[in-house]
Amino acid sequence: MATSSPEALLTTAAELAAAGEPISRETACRLLRADDDIFPFLLTAAQVARARFKPAVITYSRKVFLPLTNLCGDYCGYCTFRRDPGDPGAHTMTPDEVMEVVRAGERMGCTEALFSLGDKPELLFPEMRDTLRHFGYRSTLHYLEAMCEKVLRESSLLPHPNPGLMSLEWLKRLSRVSPSMGLMLETTSTRLLAKNAAHNNAPDKEPVKRLRTIEEAGRQKIPFTTGILIGIGETLEERVDALIAIRDLHLTYGHIQEVIVQNFRAKSGTPMAHWPEPNRGDMLRTLAVARLLMPTMNIQAPPNLSDPHYADLLDGGINDWGGISPLTPDFINPEKPWPHLEQLRQKTEAKGFELRQRLPVYPEFAKQAAAHSEILTQRLGAVADADGYARRAA
Repeated sequence: MATSSPEALLTTAAELAAAGEPISRETACRLLRADDDIFPFLLTAAQVARARFKPAVITYSRKVFLPLTNLCGDYCGYCTFRRDPGDPGAHTMTPDEVMEVVRAGERMGCTEALFSLGDKPELLFPEMRDTLRHFGYRSTLHYLEAMCEKVLRESSLLPHPNPGLMSLEWLKRLSRVSPSMGLMLETTSTRLLAKNAAHNNAPDKEPVKRLRTIEEAGRQKIPFTTGILIGIGETLEERVDALIAIRDLHLTYGHIQEVIVQNFRAKSGTPMAHWPEPNRGDMLRTLAVARLLMPTMNIQAPPNLSDPHYADLLDGGINDWGGISPLTPDFINPEKPWPHLEQLRQKTEAKGFELRQRLPVYPEFAKQAAAHSEILTQRLGAVADADGYARRAA
């Protein structure tokens, strides 16, 4: 394979994609570095794979974004979400605030309550311990569990928490009150933990820890969302290695419901404010290679991070837009608003696809989710249509 021409390489990739077989690591690395003249053929190969395994429909989840707490002990070089106690904008939502947003989301047809939060901030900040004590909880994860159950029992929305690293006990507990959960792998590169690198003061971003959580979720058969963050200092080979690590965990356990390919966006006031962002070509190449590495899996890219040309992402072989909110901002990327849902529909249909609203758990993973508790069985049955998507409004 190493001596093959680019054209032969792409022919092989397209044939493998059509058969549902992943390309090799070597081929993936070479395709990421391939000349621009074969770029259109790379996209075509990815589209062949999607047409074979994820045809016709592009999905999204209509959600409310709930920043349960933005206190966090990790100091990633690109993040504006996290705060220390006393910083402007530092906040932990009260139960009433959570449910006020959830009920507003219900009225707007949302079906997902996305919980994002710092990773166990009470371990670092006594102020967070005081807040939790006031609410009546021992830890952030206890509070998150209670809020997931409250949403599940008192609304039509389904929780999807992103709480950071989790033990076996907490994976089990949260799986009983949320049909899916997530943890971005971001990268497998330990180089990015070094001084002045993206994860230099972020101990919870150590790849082995994150892979351990994702693997344990697989052992527990928990529908799981993960993905990579591109452009934060990783090499192209490391980018491929992260995708392969995700794919191999799914091949072993069958639990990864979607793989997100997210592009780094520079933010003022961060150490990486002047770091170069991935361009359109870099993003599309990575998406196409992701599709060819895992032709049968759900691949997502967030449209708001590629606006105004986000429809081009469909050319890279994605089959999902991720969570889109008609109500709340993207608190992780507040400078990048969600597209209007009608515009998203129009742009998706212009590329020849039907846009369908899904639940936070994908249809093919709903049975796996429902097995974790009776309340999930009941709630999924109430909000899913016959195909496992979100019920259409009457």
